[in-house]
Amino acid sequence: MQGKVTLKDSAAMEAYAGIDVCKRWLDIAIHPYGHCERFENTGKGLKKLIRWLSSHNVALIVMEATGKLHRKAHKALHDAGLAVAIVNPLRARLFAEAVGQWAKTDKIDAKCLALMAATVKPSAVAPRPEPMENLQELLRTRQALVDEQTAFLNRIAACACAFVKRELNRQRTALAASVARIAKEILRLVKSDAGLERRYEILLSIPGVGPVAAAALAIGLSELGTCSDKQAAMLAGLAPVACESGENKGARHIRGGRAGVRRSLYMAAVSAIAHNKPLAAFYDRLTAAGKLPKVALTAVMRKLVVIANTLVTQDRFWQDEAPKCA
Repeated sequence: MQGKVTLKDSAAMEAYAGIDVCKRWLDIAIHPYGHCERFENTGKGLKKLIRWLSSHNVALIVMEATGKLHRKAHKALHDAGLAVAIVNPLRARLFAEAVGQWAKTDKIDAKCLALMAATVKPSAVAPRPEPMENLQELLRTRQALVDEQTAFLNRIAACACAFVKRELNRQRTALAASVARIAKEILRLVKSDAGLERRYEILLSIPGVGPVAAAALAIGLSELGTCSDKQAAMLAGLAPVACESGENKGARHIRGGRAGVRRSLYMAAVSAIAHNKPLAAFYDRLTAAGKLPKVALTAVMRKLVVIANTLVTQDRFWQDEAPKCA
């Protein structure tokens, strides 16, 4: 039929794919041809998906990060020699709205991801090794339990009934024990990998960086040592973003990045301005120059990331005289 691209024709042309992932299904769309299919999110379904993709010259596949649901598909597609990019779901949603797509269905989402692959071309990434995925999950679970502990403390402080207070304290104690067990398991897994243990020990040598922050950086910011200082700061969400238009020059604010890493760095920065002499002096200079305390503390957080990246790159421990970094 005139004007219609057939499956045979599309095999000879470069295409881009978007996959919307859910627990049961993988909805896939091919841009610019508009081919759409649905496969089961199982081993058998993935084999069918890869065979179907072999009939297209797919340059890049884009999927959203969906916890653990996308991991099996990501690994299978990568092992089959296909380039796969994983994007933040918020970024994908904002892109869909930017191109005027307000409706949201699995098929529409797959089409928007395929269009995103063709226009934005996000970088393809290899799947993380399973031990690193497990460590990430342990870190997220630990943080969730710590948040629950804080909630229990607030409830206990507001509680007037002695019996309820005792019950809440029992649950808080159980949570504390669980947090300790998870921390122990994280340390065991870190020490089971020589490269990861070395990175952890380097980060732990920085005054102000404790076991929690060192683990968050070593696991949650695994790019340390392979990227520039600016890239490391951006990944942590600590690079000030410009806000300028015409003659108006607004204040720069941090945004995006990995919230879990940034949260751990906040506590590390608070500790650093008390126990790390170069960073304490850096903080004092900023506040003396009129910077707000929180702004100065954010600058210390960024400096910590830069120092961590420098030390890991040079494969050395902290020295009394901090390394020169941007």
